Amino acid sequence: MQLYIGCSGWSYSAWLGYFYPKGLEEAKYLEYYSQVFDYVEIDSSFYRTPNQLTVSRWARVTPKAFKFTAKFPKSITHDKRLGQDIEGDLDYFYKAMAPLADKLCCLLLQLPPSMTMKEGLKKLQTLPLDKRFRYAVEARHKSWFDDEVYSFLKKNEICLAWSQIAEIQTPPVVTTDFIYLRFIGDRSIDEKDFGIIQKDRIKEMEYWASVVVKKAQKDKSLRRGIVAANNHYAGFGPATANSFRRIVGLKEVQWEEMKQKRL
Repeated sequence: MQLYIGCSGWSYSAWLGYFYPKGLEEAKYLEYYSQVFDYVEIDSSFYRTPNQLTVSRWARVTPKAFKFTAKFPKSITHDKRLGQDIEGDLDYFYKAMAPLADKLCCLLLQLPPSMTMKEGLKKLQTLPLDKRFRYAVEARHKSWFDDEVYSFLKKNEICLAWSQIAEIQTPPVVTTDFIYLRFIGDRSIDEKDFGIIQKDRIKEMEYWASVVVKKAQKDKSLRRGIVAANNHYAGFGPATANSFRRIVGLKEVQWEEMKQKRL
């Protein structure tokens, strides 16, 4: 199984001097990031669908083998709750993501915590999914952790995203040929402090690493593992991603600020 380990987003000014070299222009963030990590989760698409020109640039400035995942906009999942009048939003989102089709591992439906299986499953079953892309679903209500949901996801080759959040931990059920693990945490760390690790999450990551390794050893049909580290999880996404790499036996990645501090 090929593991892709990276961060949830890259546009963080608080990383300047910790991950990004001081003085680096924001327009160069993704290009720099993609020379260090081989994967990133597009978190910003949750708040606003990027235009196609922007997405085309993301495809152009990253290496050929670089991978993305992208979150569906909250206008679809949270505001309209997968309900009526989402066709226009869906069409615009799919068209915006088209330039990244070759680099996208999947599109992520992050469901609101208040959405129960009773409300959402039928909506999910009738959601028009563009066949150019793969999909993952992240549920934040425990009612979704049910055999009926797993059966639907397996039948439609949709991934059940595993999440480590303050309120909930997803059962590590495999529903397709890839896994998607998200280290999310809570909102207790302020954005201005995103440059350093502030919470010890090693034991949690060791648990998830053992799950990933065992699943890969047991299920040879698993082709890809995706791991996204949010700044809110421990304080500094790049360091969290590096810690997970080390725990699963991969070499840590290096960036300029880290190299300088080790001189």
